[in-house]
Amino acid sequence: MLSTHYMGLLATNQPWNLLMFMAVPVILAETLAVTELVILRGGSVGPVVAGLNRWAGLIAGPYMIAVTVHLLRNAVIPLTATGGWRGAADVIAVSFYLLGTVPMVGLTLVELGLVGRTHESARTWHTVFVGAFLVIAHVAMIVGMLDPTVLGWRASTGHTMPDGSVMPGMTHN
Repeated sequence: MLSTHYMGLLATNQPWNLLMFMAVPVILAETLAVTELVILRGGSVGPVVAGLNRWAGLIAGPYMIAVTVHLLRNAVIPLTATGGWRGAADVIAVSFYLLGTVPMVGLTLVELGLVGRTHESARTWHTVFVGAFLVIAHVAMIVGMLDPTVLGWRASTGHTMPDGSVMPGMTHN
């Protein structure tokens, strides 16, 4: 099976890329989701839950901005300049991954008091941003796991190996 650059990124430089590009953002998002559920349930929220929720929200935005800048410089711009994208699945997966930065930054802005003027408004925005990130991240993951040929991509020359490298002299149908 051929892979998108999304999957190639996670599989390369093990375990560091997997940790940096998948584990940290997902752990932040899942921490936010679980603590958000506890907070939304109402009643008294302990300082540990409130603290985890706040710190995960504060870290999420800057972390994803750093990841996005890194990926734009080292993957998106070079792939675009060289025509190296592996079709629609590749573009959709990477685009949705990067789009996940928007709700993560939104969470940080809520925690900094820049979005949501009232406590209720801030909780609403917080919940919307957590949900949006989870949906966006799952779209990126699902499409990123597709074989890029499912959405019509064909290697231009040579046989494309699962890691995306091309073996000269063979064709991929």
